[in-house]
Amino acid sequence: MLTLTDSAQTAVSRFMQGADEPVGGLRIAVTGGGCSGMQYAMALEGAPKGDDKVLEFGSVKVFVDPASVPLLEGVTIDFVESMEGSGFKFENPNATASCGCGNSFTC
Repeated sequence: MLTLTDSAQTAVSRFMQGADEPVGGLRIAVTGGGCSGMQYAMALEGAPKGDDKVLEFGSVKVFVDPASVPLLEGVTIDFVESMEGSGFKFENPNATASCGCGNSFTC
């Protein structure tokens, strides 16, 4: 399925602890849009939906809807901090093209 690096796990844990409401995990999805046709979406959520695939990375649970599962196969998610800024970086071996910002792709 997908991989969440140690750096990404640490960042998600930090965001979960700082949330105003109880958080059960991180939803990762692929939706239509962006420069290249598909884009990644991430949100903290209280609980998975009934048909979600639930993945565990240490103390972090990741919720993935059935339609996004095949599009996230083999994807590695990292959290990068640099002088230019910080954020999540997606490496998708299935993408045939992506935009310059790396947030949207085509399969």
